[in-house]
Amino acid sequence: MHIFLILLSLTAQIGPPTNIQVFDTPNDAGKSITITWARSPDDSLIDGYQILRAEKDQIYSPVTTVTKFEHRYLDESVTDNKEYSYQVNAYKYIAPDTMRSTPVTSALVKSSPEWFNTNRINVLIGMIIVFSLILYYIFHARRGKKLFIRRIPGLDAVDEAVGRATEMGKPILYVPGLSSISDVATIAAINILGEVAKKTAQHETTLLVPNRDPIVYTVCREVVKEAYTSVGRPDVYKADNIFFITDSQFAYAAAVNGIMVREKPATNFFLGMFWAESLVLAETGATTGAIQIAGTDSIFQLPFFITACDYTLIGEELYAASAYLSREPVLLGSLVGQDYGKVVIIVIVLVATALMLLSKTFPVLSSLINFFSVN
Repeated sequence: MHIFLILLSLTAQIGPPTNIQVFDTPNDAGKSITITWARSPDDSLIDGYQILRAEKDQIYSPVTTVTKFEHRYLDESVTDNKEYSYQVNAYKYIAPDTMRSTPVTSALVKSSPEWFNTNRINVLIGMIIVFSLILYYIFHARRGKKLFIRRIPGLDAVDEAVGRATEMGKPILYVPGLSSISDVATIAAINILGEVAKKTAQHETTLLVPNRDPIVYTVCREVVKEAYTSVGRPDVYKADNIFFITDSQFAYAAAVNGIMVREKPATNFFLGMFWAESLVLAETGATTGAIQIAGTDSIFQLPFFITACDYTLIGEELYAASAYLSREPVLLGSLVGQDYGKVVIIVIVLVATALMLLSKTFPVLSSLINFFSVN
């Protein structure tokens, strides 16, 4: 081996890699080119491969080096629609010099983004199935067909809670979470607020909506106003009952606690996104004797609401609430369509799992497994 290295150093020749191929990386968003090559005849002796790049009619400059075990490189530092060529050479480090083979030059290539990722065909099929189901059930809901939604006790109690507040002559407190309008849970809470506001307008019950976020405050104010108008009671609407307190988390929680202690509302709604203040709010409300309906998609706060509140909407029940309360055809059809879409996905996963288990016994099923696999 030592004699061979001496001879190699004297001749200063290393066999170059062969069959260099360059192409635009498929199924990407552009800005990447893939380079492949066949190993050098002296692969067992070299240290690795050096990759160089040049724009059209420009000088080559090094891009990177890879080990001798790699024969593929993804260059993600290119610009779309610019032409490049590449050189790959093998190198061997013999102190104090580095020997390199004659470089192998590629053809010109340029990168461009793809319109569609063919590796995600399964996702496209799933989207088509789910969207078709949603449109199908929206169509039937608009034609008056009764669509089944399982009973949600927390939402069934809304009428009881509003009625109790009306009989007692006490207000209803509605807290739409502490997050911003960009949070899905906040949007769901505002949708429910609109339905609750319609009921309070019909019964002329005071509705208090303290807010932490200024934008959420503005949206809540308009939603409540629209709800009162839609049931023909704009005269009952009081803009001062929907108000902004502060954007400080625990200052807001302290202010809401003060409202509960002073006003003693008959019903408290805690719907949206909550953090460490959830138990503080719920416990204070429980001490005032109010009916409490809570809901959040935060798994960390759900235990506190379940413990301290009368009813709790868990996870997706919060998202389904506006459709459940309003029975509006578009919302109802979308909800049922999504549920059936989930059933389809569960069935596909079960079928794929069964095929994977059976493939060990029946290898012919391997082609079907590739269809169900997620790329």
